[in-house]
Amino acid sequence: MNTKLKLLLGATALVMATLASAAEAKPFDAATFTALQAAGKPILVDIRADWCPTCKKQAPIIASLMSTPAFKDYTVLEVNFDTQPEALKQFRVTQQSTLIIFAGKQEKGRSTGDTRREGIEALLRQAAS
Repeated sequence: MNTKLKLLLGATALVMATLASAAEAKPFDAATFTALQAAGKPILVDIRADWCPTCKKQAPIIASLMSTPAFKDYTVLEVNFDTQPEALKQFRVTQQSTLIIFAGKQEKGRSTGDTRREGIEALLRQAAS
């Protein structure tokens, strides 16, 4: 195998390994949420709207933090503010850009409108305490 091909394959493997270790993000559904809680997993419930500029600022910060080893065990459940009113009631949320942290069945913290990496990271660390 030539050197360039080996480097390309190595880089591809590294990217795939990084993605595999990153926290998983998926659309919110009650059954998944309940199963994650029962398993005692750390959960980030991300209440977002496609039209929300604050949500758009939060998204790359959340993705970046979830790709770090500290938060690899998290599951991110994304609630659509416009189409999932039952979830908004369940979490007692009235605004998009709300982030809620759970450690198993216990809510550990929440914030609304925070677009600072430090603030979101501090919130995520609350599931460990």
